[in-house]
Amino acid sequence: MGMLDGKVAIITGATSGIGARTAELFVAEGAQVVFTGRRAAEGEALAGRLGAKAAFVRADATLEADWQRVIARALEINGRLDCLFNNAGGPAPTGGIAGISVEGFDAAMVLLVRSVMLGMKHAAPIMQRQRAGSIVNNGSVAAYLAGYSSSMIYSAAKAAVNHLTRCVAMELGEHGVRVNSVSPGAIATGILAKALGMEPGKADQVAERMKAGFATAQPIPRAGVPDDIAQAACWLASDRSSFVNGEDIVVDGGLIRGRLFSPHQESLKQTRTAFGL
Repeated sequence: MGMLDGKVAIITGATSGIGARTAELFVAEGAQVVFTGRRAAEGEALAGRLGAKAAFVRADATLEADWQRVIARALEINGRLDCLFNNAGGPAPTGGIAGISVEGFDAAMVLLVRSVMLGMKHAAPIMQRQRAGSIVNNGSVAAYLAGYSSSMIYSAAKAAVNHLTRCVAMELGEHGVRVNSVSPGAIATGILAKALGMEPGKADQVAERMKAGFATAQPIPRAGVPDDIAQAACWLASDRSSFVNGEDIVVDGGLIRGRLFSPHQESLKQTRTAFGL
C-alpha cells in the first residue's frame, strides 16, 4: 500500500523541480494527481510519463479563475479533494531596498503569496465539508533568517507564507483539515539561476551544476534535491501525519541551525594562535 492510496491531490508549479518530483512521488504512493503549471509542453510531457493517475491542467496559480478550473478538474475524479501542495513560485527582485521597483515587489507578492492564499481559499470549503484534508505550502529557510535568499523580497514573501499557514491552520483545524508548510534549504533547482536572469528552460538544466557548491552549505555534506522536499510533502499529505497541524518542517540538512562545526573549530584554533596560546 502507498501512503496516499485513494487520495486526490492538487500540486501547483509542477512542470519542473520540486513540483515535478512531488507529482511523481504522489502518483507512486497511490494518489490521483492533478498538477498545474504555465508551461504546456513540459506539463504534457510529465503527464505522459506519469500515466493515467496524473492529469495536467495549464493554469496560473495567481489567477482565481484558473483555480476554479483546477478545483473542478480535481473534483471530477471522485468528488473530493484530499491534498493540496501549494508549490508554485519563482524568483523575486534582487538588490538593495532602494532599488526595488514597486512593480517587481507587487509581482513577487502575487506569485509567492497570493497563489498560496487562493489555493487555500478554494480548497478549504471542500475539505471542510469532508471534515478531512491536508494542505501543504512551500515555504523557505529564507523566511527565518536574512541573507538566505538572493532576494530580500523573496524572504519576506516566504515569511508571509509560513505565517499565513499557521493562521489558516488554526481555523481549518477545527474542521479536521490540517495546514502545514515545508521550508527547503539549499535545494539544487533552477530557481537561483532564474533569479539571476537566466531563461527558465535553461535555468532548469543547470541545477545539476549547483550540487557541488550547495554540498558545503550545511552539516549534511550534500546538496538538497527535489526529492527531499517531495518526501516531506508526501508525509504531510498522508494520514501518517494526522496530528501535525500549523507546523513548518525545515528540510535543510541543518543549514540554519548554527555555525558549521569544523570551520568554527578552525577559527578557534587560529584565535588561540593569535593570542599565543
